[in-house]
Amino acid sequence: MHIFDHTLLKVIQVLISLFAGVLFLQSGFDKVFDFKGNKGYIQSVFAKTFFNSFSGILFVIITILEVLAGLASFFGAIFYFIEGQKDFAILGLELSLLSILCLFTGQRIAKDYAGAASLVGYFLLIAFGLFTFALVG
Repeated sequence: MHIFDHTLLKVIQVLISLFAGVLFLQSGFDKVFDFKGNKGYIQSVFAKTFFNSFSGILFVIITILEVLAGLASFFGAIFYFIEGQKDFAILGLELSLLSILCLFTGQRIAKDYAGAASLVGYFLLIAFGLFTFALVG
């Protein structure tokens, strides 16, 4: 099935990449624009864990990772849709999965099991999106 000369698989890949882009651009930019508030929250979450002494640097790392994942996913989706070049879309999905894995790990360590569980759906959708790129050469 073709939609505007694109296969349905390509449309699904683009939509999942755009989803990851929106998800991580919003999350990453929220951390950037309210850096102090978000950093304080993260430090309070990890106050009673072994991450306490370096939660600030971990916050900076996850912020950078989320912004990069969002940018690569969002612009990768657009570039893939227009030009057919899929490298940035794939990179964006890989960075998105890495971001979710980092967030999941942090929430498990902080014993926020409900928060960690809420990430599973995102992980599965984005992993499926990455998998679809393996379906075609």
